[in-house]
Amino acid sequence: MAASKNHDYHLVDPDPWPLIGSFSALALFGGLVMWMHDNPYGSTVGFLGLAGVLVTMYSWWSNTIREAHQGYHTPVVQLHLRYGMILFIASEVMFFLAWFWAYFDASLFPSTAEVIGGQWPPKGQEVLDPFGFPLLNTLILLCSGTTVTWAHHSLIHGDREGLKLGLLLTVLLGILFSGIQAYEYMHAPFAFKLANGGTIYGSTFFMATGFHGFHVIVGTIFLTICLIRAYKGDFTPKQHFGFEAAAWYWHFVDVVWLFLFVSIYVWGGWGAPHAG
Repeated sequence: MAASKNHDYHLVDPDPWPLIGSFSALALFGGLVMWMHDNPYGSTVGFLGLAGVLVTMYSWWSNTIREAHQGYHTPVVQLHLRYGMILFIASEVMFFLAWFWAYFDASLFPSTAEVIGGQWPPKGQEVLDPFGFPLLNTLILLCSGTTVTWAHHSLIHGDREGLKLGLLLTVLLGILFSGIQAYEYMHAPFAFKLANGGTIYGSTFFMATGFHGFHVIVGTIFLTICLIRAYKGDFTPKQHFGFEAAAWYWHFVDVVWLFLFVSIYVWGGWGAPHAG
């Protein structure tokens, strides 16, 4: 069918996944909000929404990969896919801007909230040492940005072994980052919820760094899929948008972490006692 086309555009067939994905995302978001407000049905709704999102991602992107193999991804289509990924990353920038806004609003104007005590971090608040695990995670992400760039250059120059090794190292570094962050969370000297003795410092800290950690997990899965596809021989030096999109996403995650490390870990905890 691809050979019978007389234009460079790809008119997709009717597909149920956009509708299913929309309702699944709504259920996931609604379930998380319900869970955060201690609603007994929140975890169930959120889990069903997450399952729907994962099924949608797998099925929809499988269709996209199949279309690429069938020759539908012409240079024009690839250009538009790049536009789509750029707009998606731009929306992610605005997403994180909201959490940075919340953090800086509380930290730069602590006198406006009586519960903070007129100073930041709140009086008596212990914080994490930024030059311990946070600095280690910074180095890990910087190294992962180097390995994914190496993998990209290897692919462009036809070095498939370099592509596989670079991707494998990036995935392992992503997993290591997530493991260290989980350990850090378990030993954090502050809580997320006010009901557990937390403050606005803990709430803004966990929301900003936690969503970044979620993006690291998503990026790790993204790159793992690229690694599997690399072993299957899917990518070529001239057609590898799936990998390119994953690399862009990973670099975005790296840059966001640098801002988080400087503003939240270093500047945001300046002068406060460190947890033992």
